[in-house]
Amino acid sequence: MIQVISGKKGSGKTKRLIDMANAAMAQQHGDVIFLDDDNRYMFDLRHEIRFINAGDYHLLNAEMFSGFLTGMLASNFDISVIFVDAFKKLAKNDLDSLSWFFERLEQLSQKHSVDFVLSVSGAPEELPDFINKYAI
Repeated sequence: MIQVISGKKGSGKTKRLIDMANAAMAQQHGDVIFLDDDNRYMFDLRHEIRFINAGDYHLLNAEMFSGFLTGMLASNFDISVIFVDAFKKLAKNDLDSLSWFFERLEQLSQKHSVDFVLSVSGAPEELPDFINKYAI
């Protein structure tokens, strides 16, 4: 399953994502991962959540980000949910060109029984339909 939290900057997307991640620890039976582009919110998460500063890995584009996610799943079969804050900053591509990325997330989600929850900056009416279909 893929879920997308969208909204303009300052609309509370990150706060909502952090709350969802903390709540997931009580509900999930596997590992909970939180990806961000910096360390700013590391201490807002429960200590059991695996926080990863993806900015440390110098991801240059969406292809590298996709490989990064795939590598995480290949090395840990116990991941049940991955939360991604600042998706646009990590993917470093125009959202309109990322339909393949969301198809890939669907495949990974189904094959590995993992959920993805992403925060995407932008008003819902400005986002492509292939992203809005995952809006919560």
